[in-house]
Amino acid sequence: MKTGRRGIVRTAVQVAVLAVLVTPASAEPLELFGYAGVMGEWELTASVREGSGTKDLVGPMTMTHVGICTVDRPEEKKGEIRVQISHPASRISATLLFDGVECTYSGRLSDFYSGTMNCPTASVPLKIWLK
Repeated sequence: MKTGRRGIVRTAVQVAVLAVLVTPASAEPLELFGYAGVMGEWELTASVREGSGTKDLVGPMTMTHVGICTVDRPEEKKGEIRVQISHPASRISATLLFDGVECTYSGRLSDFYSGTMNCPTASVPLKIWLK
């Protein structure tokens, strides 16, 4: 009976160690960086974490106008982004909320995620890198 108990304890320890190793580190944020617009005139930065009760990655987002038409200082729009990454990670979709506007994004992975951000008044290209 002792040998059986040792085997059970060893198996339980192995399962616990495996669970720790395969559980994602949701405490560590994922950094997003991107450019929106035909000429990349808007820079997107965000830091996202797994949302409570969902698999979505959620966090604050800033879009900064970096185009040559900037007057005085760059225009900034702050908001929130909700990201869903497919498994395997070949596709990404997101909802971007800023200035009372909701936009959606869908992109496909090559060297970066490339797709279109669709807002109520316009659709623009958006490229996103994940760190």
